[in-house]
Amino acid sequence: MIINLTQHRATPEQLEAGVIDLPEEDRRVLTQYLTFNVLPDHEEIYHRACTIASFALAYDAAMIGGAPYLMAPLEAALKNISTRESIEKPQPDGSIRKINTFRHIGFVK
Repeated sequence: MIINLTQHRATPEQLEAGVIDLPEEDRRVLTQYLTFNVLPDHEEIYHRACTIASFALAYDAAMIGGAPYLMAPLEAALKNISTRESIEKPQPDGSIRKINTFRHIGFVK
């Protein structure tokens, strides 16, 4: 299954090829992240790319489109979808040791 991560609904040809549109509520949120009213800085682009990529977690592939400056960061975010586990371990002296582990959970082709 290929998830449509563009501002436009999939065409009949794309639907026939296996593209799936997001549910309407998710599509509205996606459109907000794909729309830029002012030029963003690098941090904003990165944040939006990661958020958009999260929509693709349950799918085999993603169809992307939007602002050219967002596409490369979005592609990178899709290729590097990961989760973070945070573990807190009590230490003998009473302090807490916090360990963050990033685990790769797959690629979006």
